[in-house]
Amino acid sequence: MAHYEIEVKTLLGEKAFADALKKRMSELDPSCICTSENKQLNHYFTGGDTVALFEKTAHLLHDEAKAKFKTIVEKGTSFSVRTRQRDNEVLLVVKASIDAGTSANTVSRLEFEEPVSISLSELDARVLEAGFTYQAKWSREREEYAYKGANVCIDKNAGYGYLAEFEKIVEDEATLPAVREELAMLMAELEVSELPQDRLERMFAFYNEHWPDYYGTEKTFVIE
Repeated sequence: MAHYEIEVKTLLGEKAFADALKKRMSELDPSCICTSENKQLNHYFTGGDTVALFEKTAHLLHDEAKAKFKTIVEKGTSFSVRTRQRDNEVLLVVKASIDAGTSANTVSRLEFEEPVSISLSELDARVLEAGFTYQAKWSREREEYAYKGANVCIDKNAGYGYLAEFEKIVEDEATLPAVREELAMLMAELEVSELPQDRLERMFAFYNEHWPDYYGTEKTFVIE
């Protein structure tokens, strides 16, 4: 079954603003808890053939994951392909646009994220064999919170500094507009604003061009 991700980002920048957001979530939702803390390496790819990628990785996936990947390949309009190491776990990540955004930064999209039993470098090699090339490599530290039915990720990203993502995953495509509005209301009560798509795209483009200067470091930049 396909899963649809609705995600909205807000740029926090400095640690003090991230701490303030966590404090306000706890005040407004006493049941808010941190569900996960992890360190990640994320490798983004561009170009390539998603059908070929499916063929080269299907043997690494269980039957349900294969069916989900196939659905995304068939229904997606543009794709963001990534490999991820989350602590000691390696995952293949494919996100496909289903709205007017881009698959890298869009609000509504199909998402595939499944573990594989090979190393990050071995998984990268299979993606490259499918015709993809490296777009950028990212490093981040992530905290995930359960807040009023939504998942809130607070990330410390190389380049960006602190950023929060408000997200929900649903199975019914018809519910996407209502869920999008629900996330907007949660952000409003927390007094954070959505990072405009055009600014996010400028930040994304700058990082893609300069990522070797930031990957694995705590250096940040500001793009208005």
